[in-house]
Amino acid sequence: MADENNTENSTPETPVVESAAPEAAPASAPREGRGRGRGRGGERDGGRGRGRRDDRRGRNQEDEGDELIEKLVHINRVSKTVKGGKRFGFAALVVVGDGAGRVGFGHGKAREVPEAITKATASAKKKMVRVPLKEGRTLHHDGKGRYGAGKVNVRSAPAGTGIIAGGPMRAVFESLGVADVVTKSVGTSNPYNMIRATFDALTHQTSPKSVAQRRGKKVADLLGRGGASEAEAEADAAAIVE
Repeated sequence: MADENNTENSTPETPVVESAAPEAAPASAPREGRGRGRGRGGERDGGRGRGRRDDRRGRNQEDEGDELIEKLVHINRVSKTVKGGKRFGFAALVVVGDGAGRVGFGHGKAREVPEAITKATASAKKKMVRVPLKEGRTLHHDGKGRYGAGKVNVRSAPAGTGIIAGGPMRAVFESLGVADVVTKSVGTSNPYNMIRATFDALTHQTSPKSVAQRRGKKVADLLGRGGASEAEAEADAAAIVE
C-alpha cells in the first residue's frame, strides 16, 4: 500500500515539471517572432517598396528637370501667431516653363526656404498651361489681362526686340520661351497679382489655326482678308507654327 501511495503521489509531480518547461518556451517564441517581423518589414520597406518609389520619383525628376525652366520670382517671410508667440516661415513664388509654349506658376509655404521653393515648384508643374506662339518667338496678337488691382498689356514684337518686361513678367516670358515681346504693367506691383494678370492675358491668346478650325475655314482665307493675294496668304498660312 505504501508503494502504491508513493507512486500515486509521485505521478502528479511529473506534469508539474513538464508544464514548467513549456512556459519558458512561449517567452522566447514572441521574441523570435518580433525579430522576424522586423526583419521582414525592414526588407519590404528598404528593398521593395522604397526602392520602387525612389526609382519612380527619380525618373520623374530627371525627366522634368532636363526640360523645365524654373524661375524664383519672390520670397516673403510670413508669421503665424500662436499661444506661445509667433511662428515664422517663408512663402515662395515660382514660375516653371519648358521654353516651348508651356508655363505655370505656383506658391508654397514652409518653415525653411528650400522646402517652400520645392512646394511652389511642384504646384507650378501641376498648373502648367499651353500658349500658342508665333514663329516660336513672340505672341500672335496683343492682349490685356487683369487680376484684382493688377493690369497688364502684352504686345507682339518684331524679331530682335527682346523681352521688354520687368520683374515677375520677365520670368514668365523667359520660362515660356518668348524672345520678343513688349509689356506694360499698370496698377499694383504685387508680384502675385502681376503674374496672375499676365496669365489671364496669356490664356486668351489664340492662333490662326485655332480660329480657322473653330469657324470651319482655312487659314489662308483668314490671312487673305488684309488685301494680300492668295499666293501670299497660302505662303503665310504654311509658315505659321504654333
